[in-house]
Amino acid sequence: KQTTFISAFQMCDDVLRQAVEGISDLITMPGIINVDFADVKTVMQNAGSALMGIGSAQGENRAEEAARMAINSPLLDLSIEGAQGVLFAISGGEDMTMLEIQNAANIITESIDSDAKVIFGAINDERLKRGEIKVTVIASGFPEAKNVRKQSLFQAAVGQGQSNSDAPGAKEKIKEKDLIDEEETTSVIPAFLRRKK
Repeated sequence: KQTTFISAFQMCDDVLRQAVEGISDLITMPGIINVDFADVKTVMQNAGSALMGIGSAQGENRAEEAARMAINSPLLDLSIEGAQGVLFAISGGEDMTMLEIQNAANIITESIDSDAKVIFGAINDERLKRGEIKVTVIASGFPEAKNVRKQSLFQAAVGQGQSNSDAPGAKEKIKEKDLIDEEETTSVIPAFLRRKK
């Protein structure tokens, strides 16, 4: 309620800045385990919609927190669950441990399809604050959304017991309607065409 108009737009700008910065850093920054444009292209090409998230954290359990923030980022308006292709990069200082990388990777891979193609990168980023870890996630290749609305409408009709067509007197109504429709269409057809029938 207290968010001002200007600060709301600044938040939007910051989200977009993070997205652009995240992609450009993945492509341009050399890493211990390198991720480049070819990797980004592999995950995103012909994969339909793609989602991106960035998270950073400090202190105890920083890697897990950063990973959770990345998969629940405001850049991800949908869940990464079921993604067929995922690229993620973990950035940190020289104090980043193998266990932290493994813990962050586990959190991300638990959320995606078991057969997903996963590309992983690790970057030593001196620009980060002391003790900070940043996780960048790009997910793509989501299964097609099922038409839930149609299913629920169908299930609701089934739940009512009888369908309209099974109700007594329904067949008579249908026949009457067919007769009315035939009469209406006959009156619309010009006389010389009716004779040909």
